[in-house]
Amino acid sequence: MLLEKLEAIKERHDEVAKLIADPEVIADMKRYIKLSKEYKDLEPIVEAQKTYKNVLDNITSTKEILGNEKDPEFKEMARIELDELQKKKDSLEEEIRLLLIPKDPQDDKNAIVEIRAGTGGDEAAIFAGDLYRMYSKFCESKKWKTELVDMNEGTSGGFKEVIFNVSGEGVYGILKYESGVHRVQRVPQTETQGRVHTSASTVAVLPEADEFDVELKPADIKKETFCSSGPGGQSVNTTYSAVRLTHEPSGIVVSCQDQKSQIKNMEKAMKVLRSRLYDMEYKKYLDEISSKRKTMVSTGDRSAKIRTYNFPQGRVTDHRIGLTMYNLSAVMDGDIQEITDALQVAENAEKLKEGVS
Repeated sequence: MLLEKLEAIKERHDEVAKLIADPEVIADMKRYIKLSKEYKDLEPIVEAQKTYKNVLDNITSTKEILGNEKDPEFKEMARIELDELQKKKDSLEEEIRLLLIPKDPQDDKNAIVEIRAGTGGDEAAIFAGDLYRMYSKFCESKKWKTELVDMNEGTSGGFKEVIFNVSGEGVYGILKYESGVHRVQRVPQTETQGRVHTSASTVAVLPEADEFDVELKPADIKKETFCSSGPGGQSVNTTYSAVRLTHEPSGIVVSCQDQKSQIKNMEKAMKVLRSRLYDMEYKKYLDEISSKRKTMVSTGDRSAKIRTYNFPQGRVTDHRIGLTMYNLSAVMDGDIQEITDALQVAENAEKLKEGVS
């Protein structure tokens, strides 16, 4: 059964290989990109199929040796060999089942991360700044490129809002688990009595849409330009380089003032606008999955409280999977790999439980 499924995938892989070499397909950029991605996604499964088939063939030939061999020493060697092959087969089947879980087609995309201060006033803005630093450090450790799009600084530090792009390999598939409400418990810098306060910031991670994903009509976009401003309202430059775009049919407004060039700000703002429109459709898909999978880890509900950072106890808790760790300072320094790994494992386990294999 499993081998048949793998053979069918190998046939599709061979078919796609021929298609991406076809001049007619190469001329259709949208189709070519889609097929190239499919080819790349199928490769690990095809490699696993070759190894699995080889192990099955070896098991068959070893069993034949055991059935026909008279030499006791040689038979013992064959028995040991069969045990090892059987273990390898079991381990490969587990690996293949995970490979066969349908991937979210968005997982390989770049991401746009939006962090906003929630309840807690100045302390929430300071915490939003801490989260921005945490993600920046994490992206640096993954060798991903981050690019600031827009920010609105808090009065006592941090950000009321900060938006940035992240580009690299498989970015969205890892960062998507960060969407939701992040709660912090600590003594704020502004607190004189030494009391622990609870504040929150929200994180939204959007898959970055490319031009093929969303068709934007110029007539639907209202463009405004203004002077960029820095902290405390001081002018960063006197040219009208900052850009504000309003997508009139949806009411979505995007600003970008990070670059001194209006053209570059326009490009960045268009990228965010395209991604927000794409995300509206994608969220419907997430909600549909969430309604079927009650304990979905990467839920579409971004208002859900997902994690608490407790500073007095040096503790981080991810509420979706009940994971508690006592390495808060390392986490705030960008060491969130263990958390994202645990979330991925939990989601794969859910999918396997449903029989998605």
